[in-house]
Amino acid sequence: MVQNIDIYHKIYCGGINLKDLPKVFANKIEGNINNTQDIFYGSDRDIPKKHQDNLSLIRKINNIFSSSTHVYKSKVKIDFKDKMEEKIIVGKTNSHLITIDGELIKISDITDIAKI
Repeated sequence: MVQNIDIYHKIYCGGINLKDLPKVFANKIEGNINNTQDIFYGSDRDIPKKHQDNLSLIRKINNIFSSSTHVYKSKVKIDFKDKMEEKIIVGKTNSHLITIDGELIKISDITDIAKI
């Protein structure tokens, strides 16, 4: 083991012996150090209800596409303001879901989505 350390020092440290290097000075730390700060305070009350629902919907869509059962397509139940449909979705853009038939569904028209 000692031979391996010597070989390491010769190759990677240019033959410098670590015992020949000067000691580094470091003060002792005494007492309790508390130098962390809370930078941001926030709550859900500050976010408007419509925006919360939109974030929740986007989170649900992202969870569907990132789930381990979504390989190429996912069968979902999509609730709109006036109807409910079952679709097979294969992709998404910033503003639309893409079905297997090539249909574009506006995310802003969706009230809820769930994987079947």
